[in-house]
Amino acid sequence: MFENKKVFILGMGKSGVSVAKLLAPISNVLITDIQNDNKEEIKELEDLGVNVVITKDQGELFDENYDFVVKNPAINQNHVVVEKAIKLNIPVLTELEVAYQFLPKDVTIVGITGSNGKTTTTTIAYDILKEAGISVHLAGNIGLPLANQIDEIKTGDVIVIEISSHQLVNLDKLKTNISVLTNFSEVHLDMFGTYENYKNNKLRIFRNHTESDLAILNYDDSEVVRLTNEIVSKKMYFSSSTEADICIKNGSIVYKGEKVIELSDIRVKGTHNYENIMAAILIAKQFNISNSVIKNVLSKFGGVEHRIEFVAKINGRQFYNDSKATNVKSTITALKSFDNDVVLILGGLDRGHSFDDLVPYLEHTKHIVCYGQTKERIEMFADKNGIDVTVVNTLEEATRAAYNLSEEGSTILLSPACASWDQYKSFEDRGNEYKRVIDTLQ
Repeated sequence: MFENKKVFILGMGKSGVSVAKLLAPISNVLITDIQNDNKEEIKELEDLGVNVVITKDQGELFDENYDFVVKNPAINQNHVVVEKAIKLNIPVLTELEVAYQFLPKDVTIVGITGSNGKTTTTTIAYDILKEAGISVHLAGNIGLPLANQIDEIKTGDVIVIEISSHQLVNLDKLKTNISVLTNFSEVHLDMFGTYENYKNNKLRIFRNHTESDLAILNYDDSEVVRLTNEIVSKKMYFSSSTEADICIKNGSIVYKGEKVIELSDIRVKGTHNYENIMAAILIAKQFNISNSVIKNVLSKFGGVEHRIEFVAKINGRQFYNDSKATNVKSTITALKSFDNDVVLILGGLDRGHSFDDLVPYLEHTKHIVCYGQTKERIEMFADKNGIDVTVVNTLEEATRAAYNLSEEGSTILLSPACASWDQYKSFEDRGNEYKRVIDTLQ
């Protein structure tokens, strides 16, 4: 498909660089970004024959002679290169779609999407399959490009992929055998315009399913149930509140009437975590994995980095890193996890979304520290709701201010409710910066 083709790669993030390396031996590849000072990475690509161009005028580089555009998922569809490609009927792909073309036959693909819980569900499912001795690979939005792993994947292997809404936009031929939809919440409207468009885009994870493929769905989310009513997939449901294929009964997770594990034996706590776990167990049961293997993994699983991650205790203050909370619903989940005094750090990319849904969950929040593009709007929100607020410019300043404002016995929580891209390349970079600053406080 890509042999002797001319490929334009837009963005030098992990996914763009991985695609460039994958295609370099067989294609004529140009990769571009508006900035990149990683000289070693640039030299490595150039040594492979890739044309690397760092410029803000990317539209000037692109013309009708290219056969494909591969874009970073974070780049909007209204980027000048993407719009030109669409007008010229040149396919616009993401790294996942390209890598899919290189997979061996007869692999099993598990795709996991949803507004929240994707990373936790993906990680637990992978850990269970690996513990069971299955040849399994972890890829996707979790920070591991599939394109980097092609040489390691063999016929019969299983690939567990976290797939974001941004990656789903440009998927075409990629087909999962099992797809999970964790939930819906009103996020990413800067890219999709309306909530309906966002939800319909999520449904693309089922678009190539047949009647023999499986959809794993959240029965407690009425929109998930409604919008998947017409898909052809077989369906299985998880629920934390009512009867389903897997559900919570009498303090245990029960699968088709059989107790899998008691909630008290699960290391991570909270209804949101139990829902993610149930989705992962449904995946595991498709591979006939025993309850003993599942129990072993869940008794040790301590959570995902950057998702309500305990960082340190300093002078009686506990620091938690929830950098992956890029929307209000995720921050609500974090706030529900604490019943002591909280100093909350909010801020990041301004998508124009409302913070009002946070209000019922701010009972224990004694102070908000805000930074980034959204800081003025967050200040207005806090003032309107009578919450003490401090405004700074950077996350480092916010972390130090939160520490100085906190009292012994309180929690300092980074749960930004915003994407990271105003100041960071990724939520991982943001979370790592937070942890770096905390280290300097000890």
